[in-house]
Amino acid sequence: MSNSIVISIIESMMFPDFGALYQRKGIEELRVDSVRKAVTLVKKQPADYIVAEFSYAYSTNYSGIYKSNIEGLLVSLIKYSPNTKVIVLAKKKEMQYLNVLDSVDYPVHGVLQLPASLSQMEELFLTYQI
Repeated sequence: MSNSIVISIIESMMFPDFGALYQRKGIEELRVDSVRKAVTLVKKQPADYIVAEFSYAYSTNYSGIYKSNIEGLLVSLIKYSPNTKVIVLAKKKEMQYLNVLDSVDYPVHGVLQLPASLSQMEELFLTYQI
């Protein structure tokens, strides 16, 4: 899997460090602190994987129409990086809202509940042949 790229969108302290796993698999990790920066990266060069923490919009709408922080990212991937595998991390209380991502015609390839461990991510990689 050499030359593969994963973009980690780290927006909170709960985001686990999967760097050792990526290194073992020969995947280069690019870390950003916002979805907007991740979209900028994929516009320049498609990524093989994106790992992002899901945040549900309880009282505000992201970008006016979205109900979470990553719907806009998924829409951008349709155009700029259609083969990217997306893994979503979510807090237990937000797992029930993941269905808002169904409104975007882009697949989520895996979901892990936070706090997530390195072994859980590795198992996910094996399940989805990542």
